[in-house]
Amino acid sequence: MKVTRAVVPFLPLCQRLLPSRLAGLSMNLLKATALDLAILAGHLLLYPSGIIQERRGPGPALPPPDTAQLPTEAKPPVVLLHGFIDNRSVFVLLRRSLAQHGRQQVESLNYSPLTCDIRAAAELLARHIEEICERTGSNQVDIVGHSLGGLIARYYVQRLGGDIRVRTLVTLGTPHSGTRVAPLMNAHPIVRQMRPGSDVLEELTRPAPGCRTQFVSFWSDLDHLMDPLETACIDHPDLLAHNVRVSGVGHLALPVHPAVATGIRQALDSAPTGAEAAARTGGLTVA
Repeated sequence: MKVTRAVVPFLPLCQRLLPSRLAGLSMNLLKATALDLAILAGHLLLYPSGIIQERRGPGPALPPPDTAQLPTEAKPPVVLLHGFIDNRSVFVLLRRSLAQHGRQQVESLNYSPLTCDIRAAAELLARHIEEICERTGSNQVDIVGHSLGGLIARYYVQRLGGDIRVRTLVTLGTPHSGTRVAPLMNAHPIVRQMRPGSDVLEELTRPAPGCRTQFVSFWSDLDHLMDPLETACIDHPDLLAHNVRVSGVGHLALPVHPAVATGIRQALDSAPTGAEAAARTGGLTVA
């Protein structure tokens, strides 16, 4: 498995593959599906532990006692935001990885699986981040959002003035342009908001001049919940965005795979700070 910058035009995957490679793709898809099912089984075991909102103390969270702490400079807190019908337990391995590499302030926000509006969830996130900044003394945070969580965070950044607070937003398998998967779930209002052409997604296409947040979007060539696959990429003329292609990993594996965790850490560590961030302007999109 590898994580690389996407450097080819985003065409439907089948149009980029020769017939001789289709058999290999099918095998990779089977492997990715099997991995997703194994991760789902493990996650179901952990799910009850993540239902209750985590307790937050006055200082940074300490890594597990058996974690080898690496030296690092002070970094902003990291906020983890889960996907649809999920909770903070999906980030157990990512939290450990971040703690190992010096991120001592890592917090998760649970929003209710009954949430029916991305806008309302984004307002909840805004209040949560203000509380974190007040409690930690930090002016900014980094966010990692999986699936719907990335869309909620993006709405906060673009539509609620969150670019003042969010230095870097990393999204994992987020339907930035909408996904057509599972049409039978359209009865749920928030699923309808994740469909192409929804009012919420239309709002995210509007101009966002001067947006200060750096975006890094991880998208997988075997993500069975993204239709089309490229919907997990950010394409907006006013946003500083990097789209990172992940090969051979399914949707559920994105928050737990060690190579993706390495890519997330690199994205957070390379984010501009201080004067660099203040001087940043929009208008650049890098694939």
